[in-house]
Amino acid sequence: MRKPELAAAIAEKADLSKEKAAEVITVITDQIAKALSEGDSVSLIGFGTFEVRQRAERQGKNPQTGAPITIAAAKVPAFKPGKGLKEAVQ
Repeated sequence: MRKPELAAAIAEKADLSKEKAAEVITVITDQIAKALSEGDSVSLIGFGTFEVRQRAERQGKNPQTGAPITIAAAKVPAFKPGKGLKEAVQ
């Protein structure tokens, strides 16, 4: 499901216009990204938690030459599903 399809489903369930539903999705994703960029996590009880994790520096290989390279440490966004989401998927 892509963003327009999600917006249409939300619009139907919440009795909103598709444009308003798309705007709500954009605001939610923007606020999650802002919180993560500030080092905060975002917990949606029953759904899951968005957080920033630290990835350590590691060794890799250049796929073209096979030469070893060092992949720099990085902060990466992560999602940990909640119990309700896990149960819904099973």
